[in-house]
Amino acid sequence: MELEAFVAVAEELHFGRAAVRLHRGQPTVSDAVRRLETTVGGRVFHRTSRRVSLTELGEALLPDARAALAQLRRFEQRGRALAAGDRARTTLAVAHAEYTDRQLLLRCLPQLRERFPDVTIVPAAMPTTAQLSALRAETVGLGIGWASDGITGVRARVLSTERFMALVPATHPLAGRPALTASELSTADLLTWPHQLNSGLCDRLLAAFQSDGADLRIIRTADDVHAIAAHVAAGTGIGITLEPALPTPLPGLRLIPLTGPSTTADQILLTPPAPTAPATALHDLLLEESQK
Repeated sequence: MELEAFVAVAEELHFGRAAVRLHRGQPTVSDAVRRLETTVGGRVFHRTSRRVSLTELGEALLPDARAALAQLRRFEQRGRALAAGDRARTTLAVAHAEYTDRQLLLRCLPQLRERFPDVTIVPAAMPTTAQLSALRAETVGLGIGWASDGITGVRARVLSTERFMALVPATHPLAGRPALTASELSTADLLTWPHQLNSGLCDRLLAAFQSDGADLRIIRTADDVHAIAAHVAAGTGIGITLEPALPTPLPGLRLIPLTGPSTTADQILLTPPAPTAPATALHDLLLEESQK
C-alpha cells in the first residue's frame, strides 16, 4: 500500500485525487505515505494547504517505486495464472490509437509470435490518453499513439514522424494540387478526429493553422478515419488525416500532403517502466520495421 500511495500521490500531486484513484480513504493514503517516509528516513512530499510537490528524495525514489510496483503486479498476475492452472501462456495487450500505422503493427506481429509462441497477443484500439493510464496500471504491455504534453509514468520513444494530409474528392478544385498549405484550407469545412481521441494531435493541427495565419474550421469529427472518408466522399467537407491512416488510395478520393510549420506529428511507442520480454521484443521489432 505504501508504494501505491506514493506513486498515486506523485502522479496526481493531490492526496484527495490519489485516494479516489486507489479507492481508499484520504487518511489511509496519508498514513501510507507517512509510513513510507519513516521507512526511507526522509520526506518524499512538500505539503501545504494548497499544494503538494515532490521533494528531491521523492523525485529520486519515484522511478524505483514505479518499477517495484510493476514487478509486483507481474508477480501477482503470474501467481493468479499459475493458481488457475495456466502454467505456460501469458498475454500481451497491445494498444493502438486511431490514425496510427496499423500496417506496421501487422507486419511485426508474426515475428513476435515466432519468438514467443506461448504468448497470446491481444490488440486493442485505444486513444493515447487512455493508453497512458492502462500502461501505468500494467493492463496494457505496449502502446502506439501520438505525442502530446503530459506523458509521465511511462517510457515514450518516437516511432516515426507523420505528415498531416488533406482528403478531398477527386472532383474537387484542389484535387490536382501536389501539396496544400493551412491557409489554403482556412475557408474550408474540415472533418477530422475529436479532441478526446488525442489532444496532442488537435493541438498540433491548430498550431499548423495558427503559424500560417489561418482559421481552423472543424465542422465534424469521427473516431474512425474511414467514417471521415465517407463524409468526404459525400461532399460534406475536406478531411484531415495522417499519412499512415489510409495506406491505400480510396476510389474517388485524393490524399494531398500539408506543407508548412507544425504539419507533422510524432507517432510514439509507449511502454511501462519495466516492460515484459515480449513487450520489449515488439518494441524493438516496430522500431526496426519503421526504419526500413
